[in-house]
Amino acid sequence: MTNDLVQIRRALLSVSDKTGLVEFARSLAAHGVELLSTGGTYKSLKEAGLAVTEVSAHTGFPEIMDGRVKTLHPRVHGGILGRRDTHAAEMTTHDIPPIDLVVVNLYPFEATVARGASYEDTIENIDIGGPAMIRSAAKNHDFVSVVVEPAQYDELIAAMDANKGSTDLALRRRFAAAAYARTGAYDAAISTWFARELKDPFPTRFVTAGTRAQTLRYGENPHQQAAFYRDGSDRPGVATATQLQGKELSYNNLNDTDAAFELAAEFERPAVAIIKHANPCGVAQGDSLVSAYAQALRCDPVSAFGGIVAINCTLDGPTAAEIAKLFAEVVVAPALDDEAKQFLRSKKNLRVLVTGAMPDPAAPGTMLKMLSGGFLVQSRDAGRIARSDLKVVTRRAPTEHELDDLLFAFRVAKHVKSNAIVYAKDGATVGIGAGQMSRVDSSRIAAWKAGEAAKAAGLAESLAKGSVVASDAFFPFADGLLAAAEAGATAVIQPGGSVRDQEVIAAADDAGLAMVFTGMRHFRH
Repeated sequence: MTNDLVQIRRALLSVSDKTGLVEFARSLAAHGVELLSTGGTYKSLKEAGLAVTEVSAHTGFPEIMDGRVKTLHPRVHGGILGRRDTHAAEMTTHDIPPIDLVVVNLYPFEATVARGASYEDTIENIDIGGPAMIRSAAKNHDFVSVVVEPAQYDELIAAMDANKGSTDLALRRRFAAAAYARTGAYDAAISTWFARELKDPFPTRFVTAGTRAQTLRYGENPHQQAAFYRDGSDRPGVATATQLQGKELSYNNLNDTDAAFELAAEFERPAVAIIKHANPCGVAQGDSLVSAYAQALRCDPVSAFGGIVAINCTLDGPTAAEIAKLFAEVVVAPALDDEAKQFLRSKKNLRVLVTGAMPDPAAPGTMLKMLSGGFLVQSRDAGRIARSDLKVVTRRAPTEHELDDLLFAFRVAKHVKSNAIVYAKDGATVGIGAGQMSRVDSSRIAAWKAGEAAKAAGLAESLAKGSVVASDAFFPFADGLLAAAEAGATAVIQPGGSVRDQEVIAAADDAGLAMVFTGMRHFRH
């Protein structure tokens, strides 16, 4: 029979992260709890003047094998796992005192991997005794409390204060769930590391884990629940950013900010990407950030309203002053100067994020997509095209200026939902067609947007006049390419590979277009 309240009389503490350890142990001692401990934890408590018994003295067996074996003993695990109602006589027979509280945080495996430790050092930072004690305590939560991180110390002590040194079943169950989540995440980190070491990106069992950073007000829609988790990687972006001001980030804010920042990272020159619903409204690079922002906004000022603005360099005052004129949801940059902070401070609801660095667009990574009953796993689209990769397939070769714009447009197309068509001129997008079921519709929409942007700017002819066009995948028919020619494009970049390539090339030649093939597709769903 399970008692709701269980008195904590004996606790075993063995922690790698000693944050708050001594204060916590003092609170336990004030409740009359006997303290058992190991290694460095024992030393810290002893030096703080606390009465503590070393586990080796409790078990009558020394730590052996360079500390690999210290708590793997029946007097430890029997004291944790023994049910107080049905195993009490057996525990007495074998002189196994009950352990009512296990406080363990694990060897810093994740931090060891992050600092680039050697294979041998990483192996030695795989905790064995710690997870075993945590799992034992969590299994026997009817009678045992388990704590796996310093953030839980205050809650445990508050429960003991409220219950005269006891914990209630509801708290023990919650702590047990948290304990299994911790050991699960720990094993996931180890499995992921092994897969990387063995160059096996898709092992038979794919495991992943995250730590909750934020419970969100709702998901994509108000009737959906949501939370934001960090995976522990150090890739600069929305997960590692510091929020300087503004309202709490929503699910859609986080998703769109990630899309915007990853797009801005594609460029070496000062660049701005404005995103709405995970698609670019406008993207530009330039010699100055303020000019790049103006060009990005010009592409689709209507859709930019309520969008996300991402910048790939330090946000300066003049650019921030222009951004402040727009109703934007989020501004994200690697850094802001003091003048920029001052301008944006006037927009108190604007969320401003600082990442400290830009992600490497060519770095490897893994992406997951949930399906009903499973999930898909793939490597991040880290593909990049250089001039040397291009194959000229038309009679006319692109000019140097066209080549610059073609490469720019193709990088943008990588971040536009398929089917993607991007018109660009002078290092800026002038029309974007995204997410259509047919490529010709994307081409027509992009051309229409270029015309609308021209009207908004008071120009007589479409911004697509004299532009280049990028397609994220091949043109299956010549119609999409001809729509681009009709809009005023002069050069085309596309992957190639259609069974009708020759028909499309002939259409390009007839229209006087220059066209290059990349050999690389950039579908984005």
